[in-house]
Amino acid sequence: MSTPNLILFNGVFRTQDPLQERSGTLPTALAVADGRILALGSDDDVRALAGRHTRLYDMAGRLGLPGFMDSHFHFHDWSLYSDLSRVGSFAGLERILGETAADRTPESWILGHGFNETDWPDGRLPERQDLDRAVPGRPVIIWRCDLHLAVASSRALELAGVNAATVDPPGGVIARDASGNPTGVLRETAINLVRDAVPPPTDQELSTAMLAAQARLHAMGVTGLHDVRLFEEAAAARTVRCLQRLHSEGRLHLRTWTSLPGERLDAVADMGLLTGFGDEVLRLGHVKFFTDGGMGARTAYLTGSYLDADRGLLQMEPGEIARVVRTADAAGLAVMMHAVGDGAVRHVIEAFEALEHWRRSPEAAHLPVPRQMHRMDHVQMIRAEDLPRLGRLNVAVGMQPSNMVLDFNLIDRCLGPEGRRTYAFRSILDSGVLTLFNSDCPVSDPDPLLGIHALVTRQRPDGTPEPGWYPQERIRVDEAVRGYTASPARAYGCGNELGTLAPGLRADLCVLDRDIYRCPPREIAQARVDLTIFAGRSVYERPGAE
Repeated sequence: MSTPNLILFNGVFRTQDPLQERSGTLPTALAVADGRILALGSDDDVRALAGRHTRLYDMAGRLGLPGFMDSHFHFHDWSLYSDLSRVGSFAGLERILGETAADRTPESWILGHGFNETDWPDGRLPERQDLDRAVPGRPVIIWRCDLHLAVASSRALELAGVNAATVDPPGGVIARDASGNPTGVLRETAINLVRDAVPPPTDQELSTAMLAAQARLHAMGVTGLHDVRLFEEAAAARTVRCLQRLHSEGRLHLRTWTSLPGERLDAVADMGLLTGFGDEVLRLGHVKFFTDGGMGARTAYLTGSYLDADRGLLQMEPGEIARVVRTADAAGLAVMMHAVGDGAVRHVIEAFEALEHWRRSPEAAHLPVPRQMHRMDHVQMIRAEDLPRLGRLNVAVGMQPSNMVLDFNLIDRCLGPEGRRTYAFRSILDSGVLTLFNSDCPVSDPDPLLGIHALVTRQRPDGTPEPGWYPQERIRVDEAVRGYTASPARAYGCGNELGTLAPGLRADLCVLDRDIYRCPPREIAQARVDLTIFAGRSVYERPGAE
């Protein structure tokens, strides 16, 4: 047996192994050697394995968990853009934009993400005049927290050539005033009209930004993510090149899956690329498709109507949804279907039902099976009659609990009592669906502990609303943790390597400053990560924590 380089002892480990956790005895110590878990057990048994150079880390009763996996993340954007998630008013927005502008040259673009106007006193979207007032003459584009709506300044619109004569692109909307002039508000693919005019970062700028972002994620206990691209292909290519470069240099310390653009499905299939291709650090993920938009932009597609808008925007017809799902599956490619509204969710369920029926036919018998589960992401609203249909499918669902916290006021405003059908975590889990929890960052805060708090309490970190927003949809701590660890590992076909703590598995884990299984639920949002281990070595230690 190898001599461990690290032993953690005097703690408690929640391994996410159901058999081990049902045994009634939780391990208190864990040994690591050669990037893998060597042993789990009692302090005495595991410490007996120590050699002269083994580091001994006293957990002082703290909780050890598998490293968190964020299965839906926009890494490029989060790395590069200013964070507007804590802006609470137009005055706050003006202040942040002004501070950012002061650090840039006059011709530099100002980029930001994460604003949520529904919680501002004015309760209205910013428009170009608001940005012009904050930073006159500067090119600015800022994204709403759901990433389905952005606002551009007058200078940004000018540089992008967007004016009254510009036609709405397919799948997008340019908001206009009574005279037909753009207001600066851009929905869905219309965002790309301005985004394409933004000068790209240099390779060095992107590498530096991603390494800094990686360090921030390690401080949250995150050791794996799925980088999901939006509509812009140039950013996707830059991201993949940068991730490969960092990996080849030995500096990528996140297990990373990178999605493929749905609009390139035929080319990807023709090249023979398969979902899961890569190594233990960097792999190809799902092919991403959008079937609708977002609630904030009122482009999520509903079976009924919004209180303040029509049904939303269906970006793919049902027949096309079924076609791309089947085409990808036949090529050995797993799909990630963006579906927010209950109307889009229903159409995606129908497409997966048709796929499973076809998969049982002789025509499909010789075809490769994707290495990862197909998945539907967001599922922010679902009808009760569709839950058992979803539960019968061999499909994973990705959901964003921290985004729910941002949406309380929004959904109350645009859906009213129908909001009870949104973020139905309890109902979806009870239907038997493998459920993955993630942040969709920068849509919402990537801290998994904030997500776990939202799942368990259905409250903001300040404890509002009481007793929780539609509290019947709360879930338990163990279910929430599983959605950030064992469940994504299973969905990605690597449950025998990641997501649980057991001898022989890869040593990706974190230590928290308190036991979130036993502390009052309201305290989970205040929990912190003290130690993060990736591939058997420490990548983050909170100062003063040991």
